[in-house]
Amino acid sequence: MEKVKVLFICVHNSARSQMAEAFANKYGEGKVFAESAGLEPGVLNPLVIEVMKEIGIDIFRNQTKSVFDFYKQGKLYNYVITMCDEAQSERCPIFPGQATKLHWGFEDPAAVKGDYEEKLAKIRLTRNQIEKRIKDWLKNIK
Repeated sequence: MEKVKVLFICVHNSARSQMAEAFANKYGEGKVFAESAGLEPGVLNPLVIEVMKEIGIDIFRNQTKSVFDFYKQGKLYNYVITMCDEAQSERCPIFPGQATKLHWGFEDPAAVKGDYEEKLAKIRLTRNQIEKRIKDWLKNIK
């Protein structure tokens, strides 16, 4: 059986799409191959690395990737899922091709305000929302 290929994209590929990629590969039970990319690859968000590590997922060595590089490589996906929030929706990248396109808007961890603990709490909430969305989505594609 061929794996379902999914690409998660957002602007910087530094947080939401990275979390989604990790969850899809973890919960996809070998039936899903997930990647993530961004329009303007940035630096992996250290708070996202921390909240993922709290639940046993190490993304420390992940690199941010360009959606244009994936396009130039001729990569094809069954699903392309954008993850930008409403404030970034105009800048959220698209990926051409015949893939089923979905949009899941989540708050940008880079935009959260507050002290260190408040930021962690908000990013944990986003992490948990993404994890739930991935689990629910996987039930429908298996």
